[in-house]
Amino acid sequence: METTNSIPVPVDEEESTENRGSMWDLDQKLDLPMTEEEAGRLKNIYTQKYVFVVLRANDNGQGGTFAIYSLLCRHAKVDTIPNQHPTDEQLSTHSRHIFHEKSFAAKTKRWLEATALRKNLLLMLVLVGTCMVIGDGILTPAISVLSAVGGVKEDLPSMSSDVVLVVSAVILVGFFSMQHYGTDRVGWLFAPIVLLWFLLIGGIGAFNIWKYDSSVLRAFSPVYIYRYFKRGGWSSLGGIMLSITGTEALFADLTHFPVSAVQLAFTMLVFPSFLLAYTGQAAYITKNPDHVVDAFYRSIPGLSRSPVFEISSEITCRAAIVASQATISATFSTIKQALALGCFPRVKVVHTSKKFPGQIYIPDINWILMLMCIAVTVGFRNQSQIGNAYGTAVVTVMLVTTFLMILIMLLVWRSHWILVVIFTVLSLIVECTYFSAVLLKVNQGGWVPLAIAGAFLIIMYVWHYGTVKRYEVELHSKVSMAWILGLGPSLGLVRVPGIGLMYNELASGVPHIFSHLITNLPAIHSVVIFVRVKYLPVYTVPQEERFLVRRIGPKEFHMFRCVARYGYKDLHKKDDDFEKKLFESVFLFVRLESMMEGCTDSDEYSLHGDSQLTENRNMISLNVDSAVTSSGSDGIVPAKSPELTAASNFLSSAGQQTSHEMRELDELEYLKSCRDAGVVHILGNTIVRARRDSKFLKKISVDYIYAFLKRVWRENSVIFHVPHESMLNVGQIFYV
Repeated sequence: METTNSIPVPVDEEESTENRGSMWDLDQKLDLPMTEEEAGRLKNIYTQKYVFVVLRANDNGQGGTFAIYSLLCRHAKVDTIPNQHPTDEQLSTHSRHIFHEKSFAAKTKRWLEATALRKNLLLMLVLVGTCMVIGDGILTPAISVLSAVGGVKEDLPSMSSDVVLVVSAVILVGFFSMQHYGTDRVGWLFAPIVLLWFLLIGGIGAFNIWKYDSSVLRAFSPVYIYRYFKRGGWSSLGGIMLSITGTEALFADLTHFPVSAVQLAFTMLVFPSFLLAYTGQAAYITKNPDHVVDAFYRSIPGLSRSPVFEISSEITCRAAIVASQATISATFSTIKQALALGCFPRVKVVHTSKKFPGQIYIPDINWILMLMCIAVTVGFRNQSQIGNAYGTAVVTVMLVTTFLMILIMLLVWRSHWILVVIFTVLSLIVECTYFSAVLLKVNQGGWVPLAIAGAFLIIMYVWHYGTVKRYEVELHSKVSMAWILGLGPSLGLVRVPGIGLMYNELASGVPHIFSHLITNLPAIHSVVIFVRVKYLPVYTVPQEERFLVRRIGPKEFHMFRCVARYGYKDLHKKDDDFEKKLFESVFLFVRLESMMEGCTDSDEYSLHGDSQLTENRNMISLNVDSAVTSSGSDGIVPAKSPELTAASNFLSSAGQQTSHEMRELDELEYLKSCRDAGVVHILGNTIVRARRDSKFLKKISVDYIYAFLKRVWRENSVIFHVPHESMLNVGQIFYV
């Protein structure tokens, strides 16, 4: 074997000491002679893990660490916010698996649910993975654009490094400014370029293998892994993590693409193209060992012919932009899921596609990412340190995914424990090896994702902690039904015409903020509806199951509670459509109320809790769009839809038609007149403060960080799209 041909291939034991020494010196000098083949092998490992295993852990097409967490919350009671309600488990999108009492899955479930510490540790694990994905969304555009623009410098040696940074910053500003158009439009704009780029790098790699050294293909033999590590290759593993970046974002970005499409594109196009590209660069390095740093651009055939190189560089630059788009979309999706599950401050979420509900745009996060991308690009000024930072983020996300997949295989898939052990051992052997190598790069740029993740972790965990404390204090301070009944039908105040929608966090009981309101104001609206907008750990809530309505107190009080339930894929907007559906739900409830038992305040919602209604659920639909229709200013037109006709026949058979219908129509007309008189949105603002005797860390978290986040992020009135002229903010301070 010739020395020039043996650089990318580990030497045999029979080779001379002189050859081994020269190859060792060159290995130390290049730091990457064997890593091109290692990159291909590593890409193969994560193709098997992510594309064929992890992608199966999606929540009805939703991916990412929070999608996994949502699946776990539906199979075990590990949700740390205690707002679960029995009716939530009756959703058609909610899992209701029953474990065998003595199964390993049941034991794992009981172990997780045993203490609050384990639930919090699981949440922290999910948050760490989420924060690393956010860091990935910052580093990917920075390194992709900087690398692509740096390639142009190869053809223009006169271009200074400062010019490269300025051009990169301009491209980043323009790229983030396009995000409001949505992934759908940006994807269609650049999809042909990405396809051409994959075909180009695959073709260049095949050409380089044929032209320079086809013997590099021998490096795919598993026997060379041992020899590579024996030669000290472990320390270079941290420098090749860029070869698998994107696989972690691929799962988080799954909401934008079907699983089958991702699997087909990755196995038939992406993976073969990368494999040929990495192997071709290794073949090129065997003949040109001085071009390791810029091997990708130097290996392009016809580099001396400027038009060929310019075309290749242009395609590479645009493909880098598209690669950045995937990680940014994944960041938006992950933050939307975290927001829905109470782990991120309030931000505005815009759905950019009517055809694909999962495609979203978050303006606040978009501009934060842009500023941080520019800061990273200008601060590091080169790709190597950003690459080290990138490797740290990628390996951490993969480790978190592996630990979460263990629980998914046990609780969701119910896999045999032997399969779980095999998957865990194989994954951890590879990932821990690379993680140990990445740790050596922490002081060379690897600290950046740790710092970014640490900042976002503090924000997310403190916000979640404050949300839990706020809910707990509202739950423990809620007003008893006896106190409400003691006020009488007028609630001890003047009832003014109109409907008051009081937004609060409770799904049951009367919030304390209501008693605070009526003791400080001399009047209250004729109809009061307590509204709770609630996000559940499900991907979506069907429209016919979205609203839960029940009455509070006797009928003459005209008080109702409505819980609007959403999944983390759903978009909630407090607009006219929301109000219309809410009122239609209340009207339908009044019509069907005679079928329910009792009207005292309890944790059961009659629309879902009554057994008689459940038996006739196919007869009486909760689809309020078809159950109640409006006829201009003439009010509600009763019983024209099949659902209400069936309900009316059912009531008639029970001998309750005439008297009940008259009372229902009277109340419907009363509700209609109150709605026409005006609707006022009353926003309950519970302010939590730490007690004086609280620990220092709790005071910092609640009084400063959580309070600061509430001030700087969007208010409820903006998120709910409530007009200022019909809004009333009611606040109260509680000490926790």
